[in-house]
Formats: sequence, structure tokens, C-alpha cells
Amino acid sequence: MLKTLLETPAEYLKGIGPQRALWLRAEYGIKNYEDLLSFYPRRYIDRSRFYRISELSAAQAEVQVTGRITFAEMVHRNKRKRLVAQLEDQSGKIDLIWFQKADIIERWLPRDLPVVVFGRLSFFQGHPQMTHPEIEPLEHYHSCTPMPLQPVWTISELLQKKGIHQSFFIKTFRELLRLFKGRIHEIFPENIMINCGLISREEAFYQIYFPESLGKLSKAQYRLKFEELFFLQLALLMRRYHHKKIHSGYPFTNVGSYLQRFYRECLPFSLTQAQKRVLKEIRHDLGQNVQMNRLLQGDVGSGKTLVALMAMLIALDNGFQASLMAPTEILAAQHYQMLSGLLSPLGIIVAFLTGSTSRTDRRQLHYGLREGRILILVGTHALIEDEVVFKNLGLAVIDEQHRFGVIQRARLWKKNERPPHILLMTATPIPRTLSMTLYGDLDVSIIDELPPGRKAIKTLHRYEHARLEVFGFIRDQIAHGRQVYIVYPLIEESEKVDYKNLMEGYESISRAFPLPEYRIGILHGKMSSVEKSAEMNRFIKGETQIMVSTTVIEVGVDVQNATVMLIENAELFGLSQLHQLRGRVGRGARQSYCLLMSDEKISNEARARIEVICRSNNGFEIAEEDLRLRGPGDLMGTKQSGLLDLRIANIFKDSCVLGKAREQVMILTREDPELLASNHHKILEMFQKKYREKLSWGKIG
Repeated sequence: MLKTLLETPAEYLKGIGPQRALWLRAEYGIKNYEDLLSFYPRRYIDRSRFYRISELSAAQAEVQVTGRITFAEMVHRNKRKRLVAQLEDQSGKIDLIWFQKADIIERWLPRDLPVVVFGRLSFFQGHPQMTHPEIEPLEHYHSCTPMPLQPVWTISELLQKKGIHQSFFIKTFRELLRLFKGRIHEIFPENIMINCGLISREEAFYQIYFPESLGKLSKAQYRLKFEELFFLQLALLMRRYHHKKIHSGYPFTNVGSYLQRFYRECLPFSLTQAQKRVLKEIRHDLGQNVQMNRLLQGDVGSGKTLVALMAMLIALDNGFQASLMAPTEILAAQHYQMLSGLLSPLGIIVAFLTGSTSRTDRRQLHYGLREGRILILVGTHALIEDEVVFKNLGLAVIDEQHRFGVIQRARLWKKNERPPHILLMTATPIPRTLSMTLYGDLDVSIIDELPPGRKAIKTLHRYEHARLEVFGFIRDQIAHGRQVYIVYPLIEESEKVDYKNLMEGYESISRAFPLPEYRIGILHGKMSSVEKSAEMNRFIKGETQIMVSTTVIEVGVDVQNATVMLIENAELFGLSQLHQLRGRVGRGARQSYCLLMSDEKISNEARARIEVICRSNNGFEIAEEDLRLRGPGDLMGTKQSGLLDLRIANIFKDSCVLGKAREQVMILTREDPELLASNHHKILEMFQKKYREKLSWGKIG
């Protein structure tokens, strides 16, 4: 039976045994035949091609050449010996070197006979050489017909010392596939196989380990990547399906006076088409008898908070309260000031709660919340404390949701008998590929349009030698009544990296912009909440003209009079962070500028990032470029880390396969959400095996 075979401990496979099984388990987590079957090669070496020695270059890794060994000599140096031979073809010569088993190889080495040599290429003083190459007579090579594409596995140095080499894995997988011959059954129905051009599962496993050609290898890789990504997407969409099936919500069917009066009397500017579209999607969700679980993406300054406010008013119109939770006191305070200012004409009581709120104010706030007099509560993680009790919480908005843990977000569910509707917001643009995976279980809305009247921020790169010119520009902006941010990457001095820190920068800026003509503030993460609020309020009121800061002002700070963002050592920041910092200016109708200062000597990667940020103001385009330049990075901190157990697929590089897999899963779950049809039994069986233990249907994603 296949299940029994898959569960067989690895030590029972011919050639492994108990000791090697222990090593494989410790190094790769391989416990049984099933784990072995998905231990795919890392890459392949093309053994079908022979290079002329004159064609060899430093850009190549392993190469294969043919010729005659015309010279061989044992060289003794520092009590060590090595065998040095020379291979010649009609185009040139290459040195072959052996340090280990040199005596045995010297006796065996075929001379003046045509041989095939394969190995890792290197160059010494411009001359090609190979160390410990494989070598065999040309006649023997042709009679054995070696694999045209040789699989290569990742083998740690520790295992190599224990005698586990590539040849061990080649023999192991030949034996494994012999045992599984005729037992690897298909799991996809015929329509998916045809629609997606998939080869059979059994053929894919044979070709992934011992490909007969590049074409067949490509088809095998596509099949196995599709399968991995199909089940990943199935897990996400099934979680969303079960979430909606299990968690009923409060249906907000009434659009009443709060929303209507706000729209007619208090709306600060006309909504963009993108805002209207997203608000329509949210209204549809809120009107259902299912808990909303929606992610709202929008670039900096796109008007997400205004849309969230209007969603809160729908909750109020239906007799419910609403909350807005932000990750920092600065951002929470800004949301509070905006909401209370816009809603004061409507008589709506908005309260503010953070860790700094006094006991007296807390008691009054808790009472007003329980009695239902406070309709909207804005604050930090203090909102999820047990003593914070709502009379009837209907909608919870979470800003910059990725800065909160899953457990923190989930505690909002307990603030009412039935979980409130959830609206997650992020100003960090997420590439579509990443969004399909990290947030594939959420409904996603995107605001991809800026409010009317906003001018594109001009982003300029300047080197250190242009500092006086940059300071002159800042003086000119201040003379016209504008304000400036100057951002540094560090607070404390580092001995390892030679660049300015915040305190040195503050002193330097103070000398360049002296009192009494200029007033400078400072803001960083080591300040207390009271100190940060005081500094920020001085800047908001225009009492200081320059704010010298760390990236604590990266998210959410909105001062419309600030028109210049100067980022020191811009080469040290990532693309996403540069874009977030730039978004602190350009909040009003005035022309704004982002100046990127760097040393003349910066890496090619840093130069590429700066070129992208200077070229584009589109956050989603920048996110895609960031993904291309930076690669996948470490995803294990993301909320779906339990699901991302991918052995062959890469959600970034295989975006086309991911899109195709998601499309097929959406069709499947629309037609048969419980996977009860007879031709879907194999899919259900595999799904339950892979993901049932990892999925928790009742948690916020």
C-alpha cells in the first residue's frame, strides 16, 4: 500500500542504514520515504556538452572537456604533496590538481589516451585549472552513456566529511524510484491536467531526479511547483471559506444620518474613484450576515483612513461602536486628531487611549465605553486590554496591521459576543505575488489613486560634495514658510560602520541652521511618549521648522506644511523604507521634495535602489522592483509561515505558476467548496494530509 511505503523509515532503504538515516534526519529533517521523495536536487549539471579549453571563462562553474593528458608530476611542498597534470586539446591547456589520494591517482592516470574530464573550473594567474576533477577514458564514457543532466544536491560540509557525496544521493534515488515504480498515483482530475498542461505525477518525479532532457526537466519542475502552490492556495481559500461559514457577523443594513450628514457636510474633499470602489466593497461585506475580514491596501496619502472612517460611520448608523488601533502613539494620536476634528460637527464622541493615559482618564473612558456614550475609540495596543469593555463593538480597524501579532489582533474578537467586523489597513504596497500568498485568505481592496490636487513628489539624489547646495535649498524652502524633515539611520555611534548618527547629525544641523533664525526639533525611539508627543506637536504647530529624526516618523505622520524630506545615508535604507519616508511630505497641494544624500562610493545594489525611488512615485511599482532587487528574503516571520513549507516552488520567481494555481483553486472551490465530488477525493485526501493540522479556522489571519 502506498501510504505504508511512504511512511517507511528512511533507514530501511538500501544504501542508507541506521547511521546515515540519523545524519539525514539531523541535517535535512528526512524521516521516511515520503520526505526523501521531496528532497529535490538544488540544480543540474549539463554533462551533454563538451567545451574547448580556449572557450573556458571565469563565469563558468562546472565544465566538461576532452583531450589527452600530456604531463603529470608529483609536487612536494611543506611536507605535503600534490599531483599536477596537464590536459591538452587542439585549442589549449588546463591544469588538473589532486591533493587527496594523489599516489593512487598517479598510478591510475591514463596518459596519451583520449579522456573526459569534468570538474569545477577556477583560474590561477589567468590559467584555467580544476581541483579533484572526475576523469575517465573517452571510450568508457561513451559506453556508459552518463546522465545528460546530472542532479546536484546541497550537501553540508559535515556530511561530506562523513562520506556522503553526490554519488550517494544518485544511488539512493535510483533505488527509491525503483520501489515506487507504478505506485505514484495521479491526484488531479483530467480537466486540471489538460487546462494546465501537466505531465503525470509519476513522470514528474522520475524527470526531476533523472531528467532525460532540459525540456522534460522543465515540465517536471512546472508540474511539481504547480502542485505545491495549488495546495498552498487551496489551504488559504479553504480557510477563508470556513471562516465565512463558521463566523456569522452583524449585518449592517442601515445607511443612516451619520454617514449621510458626514458625506454632505464634513467630507474634506471629493472621494476618488478608487475610494468609492473600495467603500462599495466594504459596504457589501458589512451588509452580509458574515464577519468581514478585509485588507485595505493603499499607497501613502491615498486616503485609506477616510474610507475607514466612513466604514465606522456605517457601524454607528446601525447602533454599534467602532475602534481604530495603531502601532505607535504618534500615529494613533494623529488618527484621533483627524477623526475627532472631522466628526465634531456631528456630535460624535471620539476617545483616545494609550499606555500613557492617566488612571483618572481611563476610569472615565471605561465608563463611557461601557455605557455606549463613546462611539469611537482610537488608540494603541491598550485597546485590547481586558478592562477595555465596549457596549457593542461592531467594527475594529487595525492600521499598519503587520506591526501587531496574530494573538494581539485576535483579542479584538473577544470584545463582543459575536466577533466584530475587521478592517486591516497597510500603507506598505504589497506585490500581487506576495499578496496572493501572505493575504490569500483575506478579501483585499486596493486604493491605487491619490486624492485630486496632490502634486507628485520630486525625488533627487545628491552626493556629499553637494551638501552646501542642499542646505541652501532647505533655507529657501523655510524662507517661504515651509518645514523640513531630516532623517538619520542610527541613534548611537557604531565602530563598525563609518557614517553619521542622529546625535552628530543634530549638532551638525544646529550649526548650519543656528538660533534664533531657525528652530530645530529632535525625535527618536528612545524618547518617552510624552517627549515624542511634545516634539511632534511643536512641529505640527509650526513652532519648529526642522525635525531631525530617526525612522520613527516613517509611518502615518501628517504635517501638510512639511515639503522637504532629506534622508541622510540613503544607501543604507531599503526601497520600501525610502518610499514610506518620502510619503511624510507631499501631503498638501504644495510642491514637495525628497532629497537622498549619500557618499560618492556606494554599492551597485544601493545605486539601483536609489535610481528606482528617483524614477517612480508609484508604491506598487516600487514594491515589485524591491522584490526583484532584494529577492524573497526571510518569510518565516510572516503570518503564513506555517503554510509556506515549499520544497521546489518559489512564490516570487514562480509568480506565473502561482497565478495559474490560484485560478484553478478558485474554480474548484466555487464549484465544489467541500471537495465532495468523486473526482476530487484525491485532492481532499492530499489536502487533509498536508494542511489539516496547520489550519486554524477561527483565527484572524
